[in-house]
Amino acid sequence: MKKFILSVLTSLACTLPVFANTDTIAWDKAPNKLNDLGALQHGAKLFVNYCLNCHAASYMRFNRLTDIGLTPQDIKDNLLFTTDKVGETMKVAMDPKQAKDWFGGTPPDLTVIARSRSGHGGTGADYLYTYLRTYYRDESKATGWNNLAFPNVGMPHVLWELQGQRKPVFDTIESHGHETHVFKGWEQVTPGKLSPVEYDEAVADLVNYMQWMAEPSQNTRVRIGVWVMIFLLIFMFIAWRLNASFWKDIR
Repeated sequence: MKKFILSVLTSLACTLPVFANTDTIAWDKAPNKLNDLGALQHGAKLFVNYCLNCHAASYMRFNRLTDIGLTPQDIKDNLLFTTDKVGETMKVAMDPKQAKDWFGGTPPDLTVIARSRSGHGGTGADYLYTYLRTYYRDESKATGWNNLAFPNVGMPHVLWELQGQRKPVFDTIESHGHETHVFKGWEQVTPGKLSPVEYDEAVADLVNYMQWMAEPSQNTRVRIGVWVMIFLLIFMFIAWRLNASFWKDIR
């Protein structure tokens, strides 16, 4: 038993430098706008135009977008590019074999990506919000892009025209003969179609849509849960008073 515990502690000690020397940065908190229909509709538009070219959302149907205030005609006129039926799922036309040749792997399905990417740094929405805002030019990579939240990422920066080109700025700190690079901020190399504030708002809308897509009924679930808790509290009070009434003569 002692040998087993010692081996576990040794393995943990060996992994600590890996986490300490990682190039990733802390995740930013994603704005929560799941009740903002306008933001969700804008996010759906961005998702269809920029994400659905390579990534599928095969467990999400277009007609479910009526839950965020869109009509079937709105969906058909503005968002229906990969199929001609509103009831179809959000599939992608790209061949998986071609995708693997181009990107080194098949782009993942994004239906529940906002839930699956949660971790010690925050929620899946926090990760996506940080990831989509920390791309920078790196000519040493095949795509010409790299990412602070996902170093050596294989996906290019599909939103670069909106954000423009940036490069990270680091401070170098020397301690005990070792140099540590601490992220300081960003330097805008070329402007994008959106200002930095507008781009952050657009990414927030996109991430909120992806968070909603991962569980479209979550607002209803929360609303029903509140009423259930209120009912249980009222029922608990009634049961408490009935119990006191039944036992008052026996005591």
